[in-house]
Parts: sequence; structure tokens; C-alpha cells
Amino acid sequence: MSDGLSRSFGAEAHNYELGRPDYPFAAVAWMLEPLPANSHRIADVGAGTGKLTRVLAKAPDAEIVAVDPDAAMLATLRGAIPGVPTFVGTAERLPLPDASLDAVVLGQAWHWVDPVRGSAEVGRVLREGGVLGLIWNIRDERVDWVRRLTEIMHGSHAEVMLARGGPEVAPPMGPLEEQSWEWVRPITRDLLHRMASSRSYVITAPDEEKQRIRQDMDALFDELGLEGDATVDLPYVTRAFRSLKA
Repeated sequence: MSDGLSRSFGAEAHNYELGRPDYPFAAVAWMLEPLPANSHRIADVGAGTGKLTRVLAKAPDAEIVAVDPDAAMLATLRGAIPGVPTFVGTAERLPLPDASLDAVVLGQAWHWVDPVRGSAEVGRVLREGGVLGLIWNIRDERVDWVRRLTEIMHGSHAEVMLARGGPEVAPPMGPLEEQSWEWVRPITRDLLHRMASSRSYVITAPDEEKQRIRQDMDALFDELGLEGDATVDLPYVTRAFRSLKA
């Protein structure tokens, strides 16, 4: 997670927590499906505010640790999910012992990772046959207003990577399997603005660009008649990948 943008989210941790969607349980369960029933030592890497961590915590007998390069994000996670151990670190430098985990998972994060170095480090901390799970919630831009929203906010690193063919992993991780899930999130104007504010491009943009984005978003929402507590269905495609340590 070497890109400086990957360390920008702490400034908007509150908006990240409110504006970003949760992950479908079925998608998270699919990533962990290869694990034996009693093997749930899991690291959530790039954990952020704990969006994926709280879904992982629903797994029976799960023992979870959260790793993120941003201490501010981890502070929000600890407030939301008390009792989960947290560590500052990255996928390329995990503060965890060799062969200590059954699974390493990353939500909205592998696109910040050097795939060769990250795969080697994940392989180090996984037991033989352990799972690397990668997951992204991507807005469904087949819907016209959603496509226009992305044009206003700019596409993210994740969206570009997935459009170009998806993530890459390297030895000792094996080939990637993929599944996808389509769903909708009812969302208000305020939460849409919070979601935009939590994106790395917007966080690091000059003030005039932030103002332009907000004004153009408001114009779009006015067209949609989205006022006050009214909601619009924001369609998502969740794309999940899993790889086993060879």
C-alpha cells in the first residue's frame, strides 16, 4: 500500500464509515468457504473503519485482527467494533507471525498493494492452504445516473483496475476464483455526499475542485428529486476473489 493516496482516508474516517456501503454476507462467506469449519484466524488488512471486519465477526468462532496503515481509521474501527485487536501495517509489511492465519482478506484495498510483494507477505503469514480474499463494492454504472455520478467524482483506482481485468496475485498464492453479487442500497443525498467525501481523489483535491464536485452532485440530485430524507436506490455489484496458498 505504497501510494500516498492510500493513507489519506483518516482525515475523512467519519464520512467513510457513514458513506461507504457494507459488504454482502454471502460474498464474504464465499471468500472463506474453502476454510475448515474450525479454522477462522483471519486478518482484515486495509481494514479502515471496519466495514469488512464486522461481517467477518459473524463467522462462527472467528478470531480477527485488523491491520491498516492509518491509525485514525483504526481508532474509528475500535469504537465501532470493541475487542478486535488492531495493528498499524500494510499488506507488504504485516506485523504478524509466520503461518499464523487461516485467511487474509482485503476490502477495497488490494488495488493499493504491490501484488508481488503483497502476495509474498500474505503467503508468509498464511498456513498451507490458507485463503487470500479480495472484495470490492463497485457502483453499477450500467445505470445512467450512476455513470454520471462517477464522471462527476472521477473513477477510483479500484474501478480502473477492475475495468482493466481485475486484481493480480503472485506466488505463493494460487489462481484467483471470482464471483459477483448485485444488490441495491437506498441512500440519501447527505450520504451520497459523505461517500464522495471519503474518496481519495476528493480528499486530496484542491478546495475549488471539491466545491465543483459538490455543486455538480447537487445538480444531479436535483434532477432525481432527491431531497431531505428521501432515498434513491444506488445499485452495486460486489466482486469477490479468492486464492489459496499453494
